[in-house]
Amino acid sequence: MSLPIVAVVGRPNVGKSTLFNKLIGQRLSIVEDTPGVTRDRIYSKCEWRGKEFMVVDTGGIEPESNDVILAQMRRQSQLAIEKADVIILVTDIRCGVTPDDYAVAEMLQKSGKPVILCVNKVDSLGEPPLELYEFYNLGLGEPFPVSSVHGHGTGDMLDEVYKYLPESDEQQYDEEFIKVAVIGKPNAGKSSLINKIAGEERVIVSDIAGTTRDSTDTVIENEYGKFVFIDTAGIRKKSKVTERVEHYSVLRAYMAIDRSDVCVIMLDAAEGFTEQDSKVAGYAHEQGKACVVAVNKWDLVEKDDKTMQEFRTKLENDFSFMSYVPFVFISAKTGQRINKLYELIKYTNYQNSMRISTGMLNDVLAYATTRVQPPSDKGRRLKIYYMTQPSTKPPTFVTFVNRADLFHFSYRRYIENQIRSTFGLEGTPVRFVVRERGGNDK
Repeated sequence: MSLPIVAVVGRPNVGKSTLFNKLIGQRLSIVEDTPGVTRDRIYSKCEWRGKEFMVVDTGGIEPESNDVILAQMRRQSQLAIEKADVIILVTDIRCGVTPDDYAVAEMLQKSGKPVILCVNKVDSLGEPPLELYEFYNLGLGEPFPVSSVHGHGTGDMLDEVYKYLPESDEQQYDEEFIKVAVIGKPNAGKSSLINKIAGEERVIVSDIAGTTRDSTDTVIENEYGKFVFIDTAGIRKKSKVTERVEHYSVLRAYMAIDRSDVCVIMLDAAEGFTEQDSKVAGYAHEQGKACVVAVNKWDLVEKDDKTMQEFRTKLENDFSFMSYVPFVFISAKTGQRINKLYELIKYTNYQNSMRISTGMLNDVLAYATTRVQPPSDKGRRLKIYYMTQPSTKPPTFVTFVNRADLFHFSYRRYIENQIRSTFGLEGTPVRFVVRERGGNDK
């Protein structure tokens, strides 16, 4: 789904990152009482009144600073403003309205975007302090008193944000279409792969640009099925980012992953696996997406009869956090193993959607617990009463036990491996929800 973007901006040390963490419900941004701690944008999904949007945390804006790092942070924030649908300007009631606040407010007014004025650090309940009314001077309308530490006032502020969230402009596709996000670093061959696929297939329904911001959908129908390939800009290392458009490549990749059913993680055979690849792959894993790793430019690699296996062994180590993911060695230029890629996309999507009956699950569970006894502690042994699967994409298993604290990670992994060895589930993460009988989720 194409999500609206809400940017959290303001001068340094007004509590933007604390507010960001409160909105998304987890400690993702670094929070420290020192200006300039958040130097790069951080992104996360947020939901309010049933509507999802992407929140972007930014570094502080110091309009007149000549400091190199602060100037770079200012450019980053300006980019966030350009791409945002709604902007939250965070100010500090303890400092009052500062010249930098006026300068930032003027910048936001020129953007023409909806701006919600958040006056942070109003930590006491009751009537708002008189100092709040000073913030009307910024010319941005009603100021919303908020405590980002305690969460006071965030609901009223989000209600105002909600008024301005645009409807999704995503192109709707029938359920039989598999949406495939092609993600990875620049020059890994993502666009070459899309062009090869589109150029060789004779039944191309359409080339639709703009269904997701800064990405292109290519719709393909062939003997393998119906596919929507979402091409995104590559993700560069921060030190190599030079063009303005590159700065939002991570966010574009994240949004493409959110829309997709299957993620094709493109690697350059010459470069192999990098930290940038691990970030987007990790996000795809967290979102429960089916994944395929495509090693491109395989035609350029000098090889013997051991090269592929050696490369595969290294990748298995690199992707140890996604041990379920399959690998395919392709050439977008020559078309080598493109058909195999289609097959893996279709297969992993099926695995991601697989539903296993409760009876079959519990047969596997009975075999597994007989083979390896559940762990015990101080005379109390873990009892697993039964298991069921309430949902797919990814396959999610609810396990009812006597004591959740005894269901250790290692034994959970053992049960997962037994399920995978029986039913496959290749190319998809799985989720476990542990419930104590008569207790709460753990």
